[in-house]
Amino acid sequence: MDRAGSTIDGAGAGEGAGDAVIDAALAELGVRRMLLAIHDASFPCDPDEDLGRGTPASRATERLLPFVRGLGFTGLQLGPQGQTSRDNPSPYDGTIFSRHTGTVAVRSLRPGGPYAGLVPDRELDARVGGGGGRARPQEAYDATERLLDVAYAAFADGARPDLAPGLGHFVEEHGAAWLLRDAQYAAYARRFGGIASRHWPPAFRRVEDVPAPGEALAREPAARRHAFVQWLAHAEHARFRAAVGRAGLVLYGDLQVGLADADLWAHRAAFLDDYLMGAPPSRTNPDGQPWGYAVLDPAQLPAGGPALQLFLARIEKAFAEYDGLRIDHPHGVVCPWVYRADAADPAIAVRQGARLHESPDLPDHPGLARLAIARPEQLDRSKPRYHDAWVRELDDAQVARYALLLDAIAGVASRSGRSVADLSCEVLSTMPLPLGRVLARHGLGRWRVVQKADLDDPTDVYRPENAQPADWVMLGNHDTRPIFDLVRALPDDARARWTRHLAGRLRLADTGALAAPGRLPTAMLAELFLCAAENVQIFFADLFGYEERYNVPGLVSDENWTLRLPADFERLYAERLARGAALDVRAALALALDARGSTSGLAAKLRAAPPSPSP
Repeated sequence: MDRAGSTIDGAGAGEGAGDAVIDAALAELGVRRMLLAIHDASFPCDPDEDLGRGTPASRATERLLPFVRGLGFTGLQLGPQGQTSRDNPSPYDGTIFSRHTGTVAVRSLRPGGPYAGLVPDRELDARVGGGGGRARPQEAYDATERLLDVAYAAFADGARPDLAPGLGHFVEEHGAAWLLRDAQYAAYARRFGGIASRHWPPAFRRVEDVPAPGEALAREPAARRHAFVQWLAHAEHARFRAAVGRAGLVLYGDLQVGLADADLWAHRAAFLDDYLMGAPPSRTNPDGQPWGYAVLDPAQLPAGGPALQLFLARIEKAFAEYDGLRIDHPHGVVCPWVYRADAADPAIAVRQGARLHESPDLPDHPGLARLAIARPEQLDRSKPRYHDAWVRELDDAQVARYALLLDAIAGVASRSGRSVADLSCEVLSTMPLPLGRVLARHGLGRWRVVQKADLDDPTDVYRPENAQPADWVMLGNHDTRPIFDLVRALPDDARARWTRHLAGRLRLADTGALAAPGRLPTAMLAELFLCAAENVQIFFADLFGYEERYNVPGLVSDENWTLRLPADFERLYAERLARGAALDVRAALALALDARGSTSGLAAKLRAAPPSPSP
């Protein structure tokens, strides 16, 4: 069943209440979920709590929650919240169990906060400032580590003994599942200067080759520090989630397909040695992408094998901490594209790769034959092996084998009181037959990213008019151009095509109605509300009218992953909305209601109401 507050029907179940007219409009249009997508580093911070990176535990974020609820959002879609390295801020390369230490807010360390007395105010004051602008990942990493060093040293010296029982309970609850191994890794990483585990001395490169990880808490100060800091970070997340609930919102986590070096070290035996996961050639990435992610060993999945136990531990923790989940690249849990781990050139290797379970007799990948689910006669060899129709047919028993991990996710969701409708599957331009059959087995939809729509192809997967109720529709996501940047740069002929298309979909007699500044992006949003999909997601950069990119996939850049909201985000939104430079949710809903021929009078109320929450 759906949890209270997770849909429009249950919105406002917490203390926070949204705008009744917006909620009624979304309900009339059949939109059950509307999520604001925002990653941790992009949350706002007031100057006296700003270490150079956003945090969901900031005072400014507490103001953001009722703000977005007032715009009709029913929840937040976060990115992965694992610990990243100092030099790579991508949340998709973070740890799968340990939380990012940036979750610990400065205000929690100040007088009156839950961890007051561990860090002197002068130390905090020396680290904060700079207020807003893009995130500064390395500066934030260094400042956070310094403050947490001070906090742990004070705790170890006897400050705040009242915290010890809470830490003890946390270690008891999480130690065996993941914390002890992560703490051991942290101790070794500090001992060996922070380099990746493959460069450690041979005797330390595998968790199986070292003393029992549990002993590290008694033997290694760095291991005890890791456990302490993780307790703080997890407690901060719990407080944030409670604040989200009070605002009448729910929280979606992100089940990333990759993992960090710490995870690979701690669980290496659960993964294949000879293959890595990447993205095959596609419409979005014609050359493919050699991600270098480890692949769970299929031989260890049936009958509760070690790989399945690791996967289940991860899912169970996720559903204990979030109300719903985004499944990043679900191909990776159904039919991953793999390439040789020992290839001299990964970029070439990924283009010459194959699907893990669809390669029963490939001469260049003989080692995959033992892992095949699809049979030779079920393949269409007239198509490239990455083609969606490479596998022509499957029987039900084969689909069940493909579905093992997604079945596990659905099972944990059910046991946790969730519905499969609380899963958002990031299926973009490619949907191989095995993945399509597995999603259909659970009634799950795909993503439809409208900015990528081909207006010359009525059957294009990104066009909202092709959406089904279970799908998730959006203007863009963390990997795409912000919608205002894209629209501004449209050539005249493309702009004219979009204008005609939207005028037709929204039943506008005069295309000139879409010529005003900001009108085209808002009309694109209206088309999302108009389509059959019950789930809408809006990336924060689109809502607030940014033209700067948050992330450019495949590009190593100091700008990636650094866009964030300012502390005065209310003023920013109001000012941009007034000049047509931010998404107007009310106007978009009114357009969609008019296009539906609504007689409820809600469209007039939306146009008469204030255009945005007051700054």
